[in-house]
Amino acid sequence: MYYQAMAKTLTTNREWTFLSNHGHLLVHLNRNPDSRVREIAEAVGITERSAQAILADLEDAGYVEITRIGRRNHYTVNPKLKFRHPSEASKPISSLLRIFS
Repeated sequence: MYYQAMAKTLTTNREWTFLSNHGHLLVHLNRNPDSRVREIAEAVGITERSAQAILADLEDAGYVEITRIGRRNHYTVNPKLKFRHPSEASKPISSLLRIFS
């Protein structure tokens, strides 16, 4: 009984989500391609510096194209690229984006 109560306490106190910050950021950009970094960071729940680092990761890997329009950026998500984890590598990220669009 003690171990069941302890396990329940541990699982209810830990916070986790099914998507990584990279996934959350992709979903946000797909919905809001003209967001500012500050808005992206707030939506994902991370710092602006972390948002910039993730944007750089996604751009380097070809998942996001960043186009400068005046003083703002426009983000285009490439939905044809596949997931990176081996168990989902056969699926395009468009599968994920469709769920949240």
